[in-house]
Amino acid sequence: MDTRSVPTEPFDDQKPGTAGLRKKVAVFQQPNYLENFLQSIINAAGDFAGKTIVAGGDGRFHNREALNTLVRVAAGNGVGRVVVGKGGLLSTPAASNLVRVRDARGGFILTASHNPGGPDGDFGVKFNTETGGQASESLMDDVQSEAARIDSYRLADLPEIPLDTVGEHALDGIVVEVVDPVADYAAVMEKLFDFDRIAGLLRSDFRMCFDALHAVTGPYATDLLEKRLGAPEGTVANGTPKEDFGGGHPDPNPVDAAALVAMMGETDAPDFGAASDGDGDRNMILGRNFVVSPGDSLAVLAALATRVPGYADGLAGVARSMPTSRAVDRVAESLGIPCYETPTGWRFFCNLLEDGRIDLCGEESFGTSSSHTREKDGLWAVLFWLNLLAATGHTVEQIVQSHWRQFGRNVFSRHDYFVPDAARGRAVMEGLGASIGELAGQAFGEARVASADSFTYHDPVDGSESANQGYRVFLDDDSRIVYRLSGTGTSGATLRVYLERVVEDPADQQADSAALLAAVGVASRAIGRIEHHTGLGAPTGVI
Repeated sequence: MDTRSVPTEPFDDQKPGTAGLRKKVAVFQQPNYLENFLQSIINAAGDFAGKTIVAGGDGRFHNREALNTLVRVAAGNGVGRVVVGKGGLLSTPAASNLVRVRDARGGFILTASHNPGGPDGDFGVKFNTETGGQASESLMDDVQSEAARIDSYRLADLPEIPLDTVGEHALDGIVVEVVDPVADYAAVMEKLFDFDRIAGLLRSDFRMCFDALHAVTGPYATDLLEKRLGAPEGTVANGTPKEDFGGGHPDPNPVDAAALVAMMGETDAPDFGAASDGDGDRNMILGRNFVVSPGDSLAVLAALATRVPGYADGLAGVARSMPTSRAVDRVAESLGIPCYETPTGWRFFCNLLEDGRIDLCGEESFGTSSSHTREKDGLWAVLFWLNLLAATGHTVEQIVQSHWRQFGRNVFSRHDYFVPDAARGRAVMEGLGASIGELAGQAFGEARVASADSFTYHDPVDGSESANQGYRVFLDDDSRIVYRLSGTGTSGATLRVYLERVVEDPADQQADSAALLAAVGVASRAIGRIEHHTGLGAPTGVI
């Protein structure tokens, strides 16, 4: 194998989070850029010689080219085997599973998650460790340090990878194993869920629609729902992955999957609707004219987990990200199991999962999963809901409303304020930081603040502390407002404001969520002085 050390210049614009590095496609197409980042990961993580790695992506533009580069850098650094999905495809949860199944040194997932694709869209690279979970914050700090001082990368001269041919391909010193991207993942799903019962439901007069949004879960959903479980052909909509996701935004929420929401509101709507995102780690669940909030979905799964084979023995515990509604907290209390409140970022769940403290976890941005993997898993959540529908004989709406009657309704909404000038978004957070200790007792419209703080997380597994994870404001009626500044985009800033109100009386639980949260929304804008800092008198998006 002809391996060479290629001189390069250090660069400090790569600031990867634990979710990886996301930039515009044009940035990744720069000479040496991707090679530098990959070499920086290898330098920081170490111990790749002779090992196996897993690689694949969500099929977005530049996926194939980047995979070829990855294999050449891997070979240049002595990696012995690369397991890659056919066509270069691997959903994020499937890649996490493969890392664990193959006892791999880690996984390189080429994705920008729910961000738009295409030549003018976004691209990304994330590294999962040997646990299948996201890299730690300290490791990614090391990666950034390596990127800032790198002076060369190692590259093997190899032919183009035959990504469309399943089997082992010996390429002069490294083996590239192209695998069916669905097979190992499907085997796990068959162990967790009652496929016979779900098949009986899908072969009855029950109708469902899964919108793959032209993203990576199309082949997975088609194989599982239509081929294995017997749903009618066409149940999976937009099931062919496209490099630009069909020109859409592959994010399963009521705004970006508006066509599915509209269809579920029609008089002849299917009984069940669902969608997943670009890389397959998010989910949205719908009944007829009924959207299930992420917090409610997590709470329902926890409350009814023993109806599903994989969780029949009960749950060790549950966890939610801090901004996620507290609905699952009430379930955990009733079950007598712990509920952990973590910062946003799946790595915090991974520690709890690895330590056996939890079996279910979720976050407000439509991500849910369990101890079967170390990533969010969109299609897993869909199968979980189908199993519950088959086991209970109830509709989505009936299940959720029954849950509300038992535990109360945690009405929840996320208000997004996209600010092209990121400094204006930071000004909101800086203002809150300066005033957070003085808010208690103050009235804002109809709302009065009971307490407020900056959220700090103390990890019970490794003892680490994560401070400044967002601001929490609790009102005197137990309503809650959370403020965070998002970092998942590639330009500008998005201020995310999370509104939550608990409604105990079943007579009031059916009211529109916007009406139930109106006073909380007014208070959130006043407390954060959002219009003053950003010029925005209303959110640019409501989810």
